[in-house]
Amino acid sequence: MKILRRLLFAFATIYLLPTLSAAGLWYFKERPQSWRDADWSSAGVLPQATESPDAAIYVLSATTGGMKGAVASHAWIVTKSEGASSYDRYEKVGWGKPIRKNAYQADGRWYSNEPRIVVAITGEDAQRLMPKVEQAIAAYPYSAPGAYRLWPGPNSNTFVAHVLRSVPELGAVLPPDAVGRDYLPEGEFFQIDADGRDLHATLYGLAGISAGWRSGLELHFMGLVAGIDIARPGIKIPAVGRLGM
Repeated sequence: MKILRRLLFAFATIYLLPTLSAAGLWYFKERPQSWRDADWSSAGVLPQATESPDAAIYVLSATTGGMKGAVASHAWIVTKSEGASSYDRYEKVGWGKPIRKNAYQADGRWYSNEPRIVVAITGEDAQRLMPKVEQAIAAYPYSAPGAYRLWPGPNSNTFVAHVLRSVPELGAVLPPDAVGRDYLPEGEFFQIDADGRDLHATLYGLAGISAGWRSGLELHFMGLVAGIDIARPGIKIPAVGRLGM
């Protein structure tokens, strides 16, 4: 019984306390009441495509709307070939076309929330990785109409996480509040990244573990992620995000 009580206390401290705190703060935060009221304009976090001739690959993430914004974010991929005068934006949403391309501005706000850059690759490295990214986007198994589930996945973050695992040279994982990122394609229970440096085990994204150079050590439960970073020292707090270098 002591072990059970300690486990319940640890669970409440690590998962419930930060989640309930985030939900309480979010409830009193001023925010748009619907997508019609939200600001979807460019946040200006990316350089103008016409002023930056280099190839580029970005992964961006922004807090989502409604009460789910208390604990969850939405991620997307932005690419630009060398010399191109515009960006291409790819994302998965629960309405419209399965994989949407250029539905919004490359660095547009999401439900009025400013995006943050998860990873940025530019120059020769971006040009070299572009075919791999495009191949991973095309190979995403949940691209058919209706192949979307808000929780536990497959959702928008499942799509971007699939690309990051397929192209590990991008060197990134989605933030802890990217609910759905741990749902493995095809309902797999276990997967190793293409370069063998990170492994993932999960029960349909509901509970599991990720470990490796990029992931550090992560425990996810009901879409909430807690863990520690190794490559860039830091901690990952459910519903809050990553704190550290």
